[in-house]
Amino acid sequence: MSGLFDDFRSEFNKPNNTLVQLILVNVVIFLVLLVTKVSLTMAENTGAYVFITNQLMVPGEIHAFLRKPWTLFTYFFSHEEIFHILYNMLFLYWFGRLIDEYLGNRRLMGLYIMGGLAGGLLYLAMYNLVPFFQSQADGARMLGASAAAFSVAVGAATLLPNYTFHLLFFGPVRIKYIVFFFIILSVAQTAGSNAGGHLAHLGGALMGFVYVKLLQNGTDLGRPIYWLVDGWSNLLRPKPAVKVSYRQRSNASTQASSYVSAAGASSASASTPDQDEVDMILDKISRSGYESLTREEKQKLFRASQRN
Repeated sequence: MSGLFDDFRSEFNKPNNTLVQLILVNVVIFLVLLVTKVSLTMAENTGAYVFITNQLMVPGEIHAFLRKPWTLFTYFFSHEEIFHILYNMLFLYWFGRLIDEYLGNRRLMGLYIMGGLAGGLLYLAMYNLVPFFQSQADGARMLGASAAAFSVAVGAATLLPNYTFHLLFFGPVRIKYIVFFFIILSVAQTAGSNAGGHLAHLGGALMGFVYVKLLQNGTDLGRPIYWLVDGWSNLLRPKPAVKVSYRQRSNASTQASSYVSAAGASSASASTPDQDEVDMILDKISRSGYESLTREEKQKLFRASQRN
């Protein structure tokens, strides 16, 4: 068991590992809820379990939500059914790999969180403004990462519409058609028994489309999310022990020069590539195809497209 926890800890300590970390957070919360449900059921105290899950689900009625505003965030990390989390995590993994590879792990985090928030807000708006749903708002509850996963999927399809997945029984299918099918499926079920969940899918899908389109035009909607995530990471990161050295002047100058060179390299890697770099990447595409590009080359090409 300790080895399992060590594996989890090592995954969270790895840089640029956002996709795996998002999946692990969802899985860990699911397992905690599962163990809690089994334990409280055996103790004949199911009311306590209902109370716990109600602190994670977004309620449909606006006054109930205002008493638990944190649920707008917790709902898209929580699942109760094994097939629900399996479907969502597979969806997130397949399309999240593309976002991570072409846009980087920060944009993946931004898409996931903003898609979840957009899905929850559309759900609340529909259940409190549309007469058809208003009568059902009192008993409505929602949880699951579907809206966030839809945001990532639509973002990937908007960025790379002709990218191909090889599906069992169907063969190669462009992801724009896969995503379009699931959007139509959600629209068709917005008046069904799980209307709230499918409304949230559409909110996440809309956010994924808008996010990537604005990003291609040079506007990054995820900046507030990056700032919050970075602040949280810095808060949890242990501070290094202070070491006293009698060669303080020379060490300080060495560290300063190292910092300047590292900062320069970092800014250079994130800057817009020059035309010679772009030409070399385009030549590689013509020789070996788009899939032959490295992760860095794909991201350089994306940054170059924002410049035009």
